[in-house]
Amino acid sequence: MEVILLEKVGKLGGVGDKVNVKSGFGRNYLLPQGKAISATADNLKEFEARRAELEKAAADKKESAEIRARELEELSVTITAKAGDEGKLFGSVGARDIAEAITAAGVAVTKAEVKLPEGTLREIGEYEITLQLHVDVVQAVKLQVEAE
Repeated sequence: MEVILLEKVGKLGGVGDKVNVKSGFGRNYLLPQGKAISATADNLKEFEARRAELEKAAADKKESAEIRARELEELSVTITAKAGDEGKLFGSVGARDIAEAITAAGVAVTKAEVKLPEGTLREIGEYEITLQLHVDVVQAVKLQVEAE
């Protein structure tokens, strides 16, 4: 399936790129999310008419993500949770908990922006959490998990 990207999609391309993707990915993700349109002659003409507008919108999204990243640079967040004597948590600290704590500290972050490649945190300690605010903007935040 050939599509025209309306915004930058990681490892696929940037605004205006005509790419071949598997039909399921295009039909179930790119098209419904508004990230791409089918590469027909009519859609290509329509895209060229809106190209400047779409590129400006993409630049604005990236700029706002960079501003949020600068706000997060020096931020250190503390989360308290119930833990046993050996430092293991009763439960875990997940992406939702981290997003809520950062938002409470003053910078709005969604659960989807929090990246935990090794899964949820299950022990007390200090961690460096990666936030992907935009395809091109990644920021690290210090997180301290303490026992109640």
